[in-house]
Amino acid sequence: MKSLSFFIFDLVPYFVRKQIQYEMKKTRFIVTVLLFTSSLFAQTGSEVFKKGEQLKYRIHYGIINAGYASFEVNEKNTENESLYHFKGKGWTTGMTNWFFHVKDTYESFVDKKSQLPRYFKRRVNEGGYIISRDIYFDPLKKIAKIQDHKDKTVKEVPVEKVHDMISAVYHLRNQNIEDLAIGESLELKMFFDAETFPFKLKYLGTQILKTRFGKIKCFKLRPLVQSGRVFEEEESLTIWVSSDKNRIPVRIKASLAIGALKVDLFQYKGLSHPFRIIL
Repeated sequence: MKSLSFFIFDLVPYFVRKQIQYEMKKTRFIVTVLLFTSSLFAQTGSEVFKKGEQLKYRIHYGIINAGYASFEVNEKNTENESLYHFKGKGWTTGMTNWFFHVKDTYESFVDKKSQLPRYFKRRVNEGGYIISRDIYFDPLKKIAKIQDHKDKTVKEVPVEKVHDMISAVYHLRNQNIEDLAIGESLELKMFFDAETFPFKLKYLGTQILKTRFGKIKCFKLRPLVQSGRVFEEEESLTIWVSSDKNRIPVRIKASLAIGALKVDLFQYKGLSHPFRIIL
């Protein structure tokens, strides 16, 4: 006789299970977007985040709680540099974890003065698909040294003023969009694995969201993603970022071929400023 858990799982239509499985392979993309936008709309010179900040998000697909993502900010000092240490994690839970286990960890060490990454660490386990990779950035030589522990390879790639998916947070905090009109975009270069590619984010105005914490006024954003790779069309992903001085992501919604994937702020701790909630 089947256990109750597997009986419940059988009630989920097959095509929906397959869609969830496919989307959970893209957990790292959701992590990337969260990290990109966690301090994007800071006024130049303000402290948007600080050591000790912790954010946790719930990822859900319809009524299914698919997983969580968490982010934290720390610091590390060496003899020659003062570094930020950013860490992001994503993992599946509950029913999703039964048939497609995901446990991803990303870490970036960023020089506070140059705002450029020095070291990026990526550890991924997605249903048995393993990535264990370190990237060392040398801004003087303009190279990135990529060490792949799984394939046991080391190679160097020419780069110039690029950011990994986490260091982009510290870089983007110095951007100012107050003069941008609705529909205008911000752009940057990101280095992912062994390739540099553009990232474009379009500003759509403001919106008040209802959340578990209350009503929050947010900036509404839309990253332009490549159609057919993750989402059903180029502009199917929307992000809402708090308009207060913390500038943290409050919600992400991705339109999929079947249903939608939604990420909501679940917990927060150690913010630099009071979290502005509309009573």
